[in-house]
Amino acid sequence: MDLQDTPSAEPLHVSAREADLPPDDGDPTEPSGGLDPALDNPAWSSLTGHHAGLAIGNELVRRFPEDVSPFVGIRDWDHPDVWDAILEVFGHGASVGVSHADPLLPEGWAPVFSIPGVQLVQTERVRARPDEEAIELGAADVEDMLALTERSRPGPFLPRTHVLGRYVGIRRAGRLIAMAGERLHPAGWTEISAVAVDEDHRRQGLASRLVLDVAFGIQQRGDRALLHASATNTSAIAGYEKLGFALRRRLTFGAVRTP
Repeated sequence: MDLQDTPSAEPLHVSAREADLPPDDGDPTEPSGGLDPALDNPAWSSLTGHHAGLAIGNELVRRFPEDVSPFVGIRDWDHPDVWDAILEVFGHGASVGVSHADPLLPEGWAPVFSIPGVQLVQTERVRARPDEEAIELGAADVEDMLALTERSRPGPFLPRTHVLGRYVGIRRAGRLIAMAGERLHPAGWTEISAVAVDEDHRRQGLASRLVLDVAFGIQQRGDRALLHASATNTSAIAGYEKLGFALRRRLTFGAVRTP
């Protein structure tokens, strides 16, 4: 099954129907990642660890540069100074990404959007392997990567998103027709992201092949792979589960506007 047979596998666009997923019992079990704080707060773990060199912010709030990623790391939503810390980083009237949390907003703050999502993690059933047709992508490929993600809408991909990790793609007749890569790097894990396939080349298994190629590179470094998806995108979730990824938890993606 090609993971791109359906709309975006990432939490950007959602449909009105509810996801056909088992209820969250609040007690994740192995091999689904257990009670790993890095998985519970992957943006913060990434921005204070592997991606600390890209981080902008303070001791409670960190973000990526605007041309890299919209994801924001919040150390502790219950800290009494967290809202002032967000204002220090973003200023007034700004849209702030809120992932893996659904905080109670103070007066003057407003929700922008909220999307139910899921987090899936690699299990021993994932048969990660390099793909012989995959090529590594970099700065010279950005124009083509942006064009492909604009056409296929796999989630936010910006001019310098590629600096977050290793990206691979498949070209045919010189045209980039499929890609996937790495985004957040919480401790011990690496997120697979930007899984995109041109509409004319779907149902050929290209997305699955590239996911397994990226997972192989992650595995070679000693990390495990994780994925995030819109909870309504049940076809993509089923495709990831078929590859051997397991549902770890439900979560919320969204954004709030500062006063």
